[in-house]
Amino acid sequence: NSLIMALVIAVGKIAISIISAYAVAFFSFPGRMFFFWMIFVTLMLPVEVRIIPTYKVVTDLGMINTYAGLTVPLIASATATLLFRQVFLTIPDELAEAAKIDGAGAIRFFWQIVLPLSRTNIAALFVILFIYGWNQYLWPLLITTSRSMETIIIGIVKMIGTSEAQTDWNLIMATAILAMLPPVAVVIFLQHWFVKGLIETEK
Repeated sequence: NSLIMALVIAVGKIAISIISAYAVAFFSFPGRMFFFWMIFVTLMLPVEVRIIPTYKVVTDLGMINTYAGLTVPLIASATATLLFRQVFLTIPDELAEAAKIDGAGAIRFFWQIVLPLSRTNIAALFVILFIYGWNQYLWPLLITTSRSMETIIIGIVKMIGTSEAQTDWNLIMATAILAMLPPVAVVIFLQHWFVKGLIETEK
């Protein structure tokens, strides 16, 4: 469950954010900056403010104890959108004009030019967002009532006994180490792209 949740959140956040940032950076339409600032404002809202109405919506849609309920409310990312927008703003206008002269439409320009130029940033964000999805605790705790849908973090917390029960700390530590392996593997596998992406983002 944790692996599915982390992958869907990471891929979903990147897909939605890169498309949103592309629209804001390269298209001129009424209300463009209004929508951009609306995205920016969501960064100021803590999770605690949004979690009750989000839970109500998920409950009304019957998404309790489903992967959709675990992942869809967490997919939107203002941070990733802002980062991609900053990357896209570094692409010269001359490059976009040259692509138009060559007959490249918006979709072709995105797939053949913008996306390849963003691969290091995508890798860096994937690492961050995968770990974010893997470490989720509060939302899965609220949205899951079935044991089969619990994530690894919830499982580890439930292994800690109450005051009346003895806690097997050796088993908890072993489980925690095993739970660290997937995020560590992702970081190691994408380490080169992760560092390169962060450096390019700072530039």
